[in-house]
Amino acid sequence: MTSQEIPAVAGARTPKHSAPLGVAMIGYAFMGKAHSNAWRNVASYFDVPAFERRVLVGRDAEGVAMAAARYGWAESATDWREVIARDDVDIVDICAPGWMHAEIAIAALEAGKHVLVEKPLANTLTEAEAMAAAARAARARGVQAMVGFNYRRVPALALARELIAEGRLGTVRHVRAAYLQDWLVDPESPMTWRLNKHTAGSGALGDIASHAIDQVLFLLGDQVTEVSGRLHTFTPTRPGRDGPEEVTVDDAAWATLVLASGAIASVEVSRVATGQKNALKLEIYGSKGTILFDLEALNELGFLDATLPVREQGFRRILVSEPEHPYIEAWWPQGHTIGWEHSFTHEIRDFLVAIDGGMPAAPSFEDGLNVQRVLAAIEESAAAKSSTIQLTTPPATPPAMSPATTPEGA
Repeated sequence: MTSQEIPAVAGARTPKHSAPLGVAMIGYAFMGKAHSNAWRNVASYFDVPAFERRVLVGRDAEGVAMAAARYGWAESATDWREVIARDDVDIVDICAPGWMHAEIAIAALEAGKHVLVEKPLANTLTEAEAMAAAARAARARGVQAMVGFNYRRVPALALARELIAEGRLGTVRHVRAAYLQDWLVDPESPMTWRLNKHTAGSGALGDIASHAIDQVLFLLGDQVTEVSGRLHTFTPTRPGRDGPEEVTVDDAAWATLVLASGAIASVEVSRVATGQKNALKLEIYGSKGTILFDLEALNELGFLDATLPVREQGFRRILVSEPEHPYIEAWWPQGHTIGWEHSFTHEIRDFLVAIDGGMPAAPSFEDGLNVQRVLAAIEESAAAKSSTIQLTTPPATPPAMSPATTPEGA
């Protein structure tokens, strides 16, 4: 167990906070809905400190009020600055678009609030560096910060991390990571903030390559030292309110990553991969075995043990639904699968346990900054016709693992 790994906490626990933690969430669209579901359910299945969903924040007063009532928040507000100044708010969960992350997160940390922010950490490397610096200063005051790479909390991927850490794959030689979607296949799909560099930072690169890259670093406990990449936009304009608008981000991205261990990882992401709905596919090849994963079958892990005699080798399908598997003990009887939304419940659980235990939350803002460095290097490489970009391995703590086991559940 690493120093940043959150330990299992079984049975009753004496809470360290005398009053419930007050939670404010900023943003109520897609991610706001996912996070609201997690905040609503986490205490029903996991042993966490008491908290209250105090306020939901959004720019449209009527829209955020309706969302607050629907998702179970006590009240709504439109000014996030006033909210983070409130004495009854201890945690700020940021689900706003990326261009708002840095300003809100830094202000919240300086106000002494624990902060959870959706990935990617920021739209630019400069913003990410400022956020990581603010998180380091806040941690010295006992204030925790975490970036929301929720796929670390998929039980099958947490199990994959355990198997790799136990040496079951031997020396990992190469990794293939692909995250493929098709929601932008139709060239008549309308323009959104996600297709504008000012508001989104990047396209498929920041949106879904950030997940794929974080998984490479998380699963292997490694760092990227060298990058080459390419970006491409297949549909340069899309219908806007007043006519065609220019798409200023990528539709797809490709990268080759060299890791400090010597392993090589290829990363491919696309939002125009016809027929692929939400397919995060991972293949990890080691000297003693191989792991396969596909998010569209998120309860399953493919595992080949190459130490067996050749006549007995073959991929086995592990159904990750046993109480011995990460997080599963809290949910249903064995064999009863869980879904995508449960990863956010696990994320909120781990964040609350870290706050209650006074432990650094993981993935940290430093972990998010490491991913941001790789994203920036891919952009730099693509702009230089796929030239190789060298990265200096930062003196950061190793990526933390998900809990190996979970507390007593239902």
